[in-house]
Amino acid sequence: MNPESPVISPKAGASFEQFMASLRDPDSPAPVVSARRFGEALHIDLQTLAQQAHVHRNTLSRQPASESVQRFLREALRVIRAATDICGDVTQALFWYRNEPLPVFDYRTAEQLVSDGRTNDLLRYVSSLEAGAAG
Repeated sequence: MNPESPVISPKAGASFEQFMASLRDPDSPAPVVSARRFGEALHIDLQTLAQQAHVHRNTLSRQPASESVQRFLREALRVIRAATDICGDVTQALFWYRNEPLPVFDYRTAEQLVSDGRTNDLLRYVSSLEAGAAG
């Protein structure tokens, strides 16, 4: 995929790989995820994304390759990938990530849990769903 290509507006049937490739930061020679593109894909403004990542809003624009920003984006993408693997659709996975209140986590969403640093708990939960669907 051309690094200048726009963010994929995930559509039914888009692969996770296509979605992931669309998030690459075209302005950086380093292999980093663009916070701006991630925010656009999930329809999250940069202020909200900065709050979720627990960084100052200027960090997203001035230091998008910082470890704290990239760690948060990678953790979110781990969960989105796991959800995509179960449902087979990036669009459905993004909707679930942002909106579905999870009873087992006091009705918090996956997005809130990743922001709270509970990615591993969430991934164990998603794995249990996958095992239940397969078993």
